[in-house]
Amino acid sequence: MNADYPAPLYAYFLRGLAMAPDRPAFRVGPDTATYAELHRAALRWAGVLLRSAPCRPGAVGVLADKGGTAYAGILAGLYAGAAVVPLQPDFPASRTRQMIEAAGVSALIVDDRGQKRAEELRAQGVDVPVLSPDTLGGGRALAAPRPVEATDVAYVLFTSGSTGRPKGVPITHGNTAHYFGLLAGRYDFTPDDVFSQTFDLTFDCAMFDLFCAWAAGATAVGVPSHAYGHLPEFLAEQGITVWFSTPSAIPLVRRTGGLAPGALPTLRWSFFAGEALKCADSVDWQRAASGSVLENLYGPTELTITITGHRWSPETSPGQCVNGLSPIGRVHPGHGHLLVDDAGRPVSHEGELWITGPQLTPGYLDPADDKGRFVERDGRTWYNTGDRVRAAADGELVYLGRADAQVQVHGWRVELAEIDHAVRGVAGVADAVTVSAENDGTAVPVVFYTGNRLAPTDFTTRLVETLPAGLVPRHYRHLDELPLNPNRKVDRAGLRELADGLVRKRGRAGEEGRGALGGR
Repeated sequence: MNADYPAPLYAYFLRGLAMAPDRPAFRVGPDTATYAELHRAALRWAGVLLRSAPCRPGAVGVLADKGGTAYAGILAGLYAGAAVVPLQPDFPASRTRQMIEAAGVSALIVDDRGQKRAEELRAQGVDVPVLSPDTLGGGRALAAPRPVEATDVAYVLFTSGSTGRPKGVPITHGNTAHYFGLLAGRYDFTPDDVFSQTFDLTFDCAMFDLFCAWAAGATAVGVPSHAYGHLPEFLAEQGITVWFSTPSAIPLVRRTGGLAPGALPTLRWSFFAGEALKCADSVDWQRAASGSVLENLYGPTELTITITGHRWSPETSPGQCVNGLSPIGRVHPGHGHLLVDDAGRPVSHEGELWITGPQLTPGYLDPADDKGRFVERDGRTWYNTGDRVRAAADGELVYLGRADAQVQVHGWRVELAEIDHAVRGVAGVADAVTVSAENDGTAVPVVFYTGNRLAPTDFTTRLVETLPAGLVPRHYRHLDELPLNPNRKVDRAGLRELADGLVRKRGRAGEEGRGALGGR
């Protein structure tokens, strides 16, 4: 392991603190703090955490929006030797309760919005200390961050679950040490850099933003949603030099006129992950940010943020694209990977991607979730990504699509079966199948259901109680019965074809009426 990057995740912040104590560690609107100020706050809060959960808190939930409370809370949890569990105030209380219980959260750090959600959680039986900046300000500070082992959990994130129960993914300090150690040799970040932070804190790419910035003594800047409408001006005003977002940001910026050649001159680095990156989008972004190096990054949460990277070349990369999609690059050093066919046999050219190595999580919080994802072979544990890839002659991989029912919706990886499960819980629904259509490069869930005909608002009212708002479908189609293929299975291919037509034709939310597949 690189001696400059010891195992604890918090060591990256300490490195930035030593380099630039008086520089701002973050800016989110008017909210800002220097490295020294954020460090002092984190030590104070870590002391409070240890008093509220003696010895060592098992996990600390951070129920807050991006900003000073969230960032100090993340560091405080790490300093206290706890696993940090980022939680989203906008998520339904029932979903957040499931996460808290699954992760064994022993205390919550909240901002004003998180406080309101915490009151709802208490009404649902969540009985843990709730700490806000008002209650965290006093008391005896921790003298220094607590030592941790490489096998200790640094943070826990949650992915979609097919039964409606989120799956917890613990990432260890050893996982992050390998990851950020590799990045230190790949990139030349400095204290003069300013990082965008577009990702929600429950999205693993947010950890890239924060700890790459902090390891360099740089500043992380929260990007509000309205900034996409005038992105060149926002980047110039904030001095942003490192951009990272999902690829769906590119067509949004294009539509607002922000991708003119040379329109993004402040950028040195441009990163995209979370969705498939289109070749045409790469070309347009590179022209707008001609002074930046563009990379397409890929990686499931289970493999610690990203596990491959393709460095875009205007000369050669377009010729490497397949089906209009950018390559995802090579698997990180120190890892093994396999391409396997439908029978699980290794193949050389094209197949489902399995990966093993030091960035791999030890397994889901609930071992019952491991089945089908974690595979023992040749004395090693492999993670079955569920992604189909093609190997190019130069060893780079190209993403072809999902081999299962998972899709990326606005950068979130969701199992369509989870939406099915939630829809079946709506009164009047007999059965439901969700398929994915595509609209301007973004996956769009379309629900086909049987039972009583319902209005879209009937679904929305119920689903916002169980699904994050960004995952609640906007398209519903009533059928008398679900169509079957010759094998007597639900004809998902036929439903996807119909869904594509509905999304292209309508492009709006709402009930689309009955149609050819079983409707009248």
